[in-house]
Amino acid sequence: MNPQTENNQQLWQEYTSKRSAILRERLLLNYLPLVKVVAGRMKQTLPQAVQLADLEGAGVRGLIQSVEGFDPERGVKFESYASNRIRGSILDSLREYDWLPRSLRTKSKTLEKALQICEARLGGIPEDGDVAAELGMSLDEYHSLLEEVGSIQLISLDSEPAGVDNIGSFHDVIPDTSIEDPLQGLEDKELRQQVVAWLQELPEHMRRVMVLYYYEELTLKEIGAVLNLSESRICQIHSAAIHSLRTRFQEERVA
Repeated sequence: MNPQTENNQQLWQEYTSKRSAILRERLLLNYLPLVKVVAGRMKQTLPQAVQLADLEGAGVRGLIQSVEGFDPERGVKFESYASNRIRGSILDSLREYDWLPRSLRTKSKTLEKALQICEARLGGIPEDGDVAAELGMSLDEYHSLLEEVGSIQLISLDSEPAGVDNIGSFHDVIPDTSIEDPLQGLEDKELRQQVVAWLQELPEHMRRVMVLYYYEELTLKEIGAVLNLSESRICQIHSAAIHSLRTRFQEERVA
């Protein structure tokens, strides 16, 4: 067993029984690198105006809540438990700061509508050329649009951005170990299974990018190296995949 892991386990045992402020601070310091990892990944898909230090500051609040609310007896790894809450805390902070220009919101919604029309007409996931034609754009213009709206994807995937109509949230399908309601747990499991099914329907290149990014946790640059594509092209593929999944998710919520 890793000495650091063993040390953390001992700390958790002592903190759970004593709830000492000193022990809490030691746990926070030990897990602080987790905040930097989560914030760093999220920063990669956000505009330059959003500062990494601000994301980390919001993430620390999530880490504090995680340490205070974690129960080792549940058998869940703290890193998994805390990562979701750190991420959620950062997303809450981003929602409070309305950084997204109205014009970009409009473009994102226009793109989603075009994807929805194409999917309905073709009976499946459209190719880039199909959506570009629906928008009256060249492929280069369409790819530029995908890259431009890429900065909205992080919040679009995990939360409902301020000022946008109710579109549902993929963050709802992330397992929550605090849920004790069996019915709620069943509904969440079914929704996660549905998202997995939607992923299987994506074109191969979209599916590979989504798997590498969200399951293997590679950066867009690393995915580009694996697939021998530019980082900007990976961003375009990721953006198109997210818009397609959000369209499916919205239709599911309406139904």
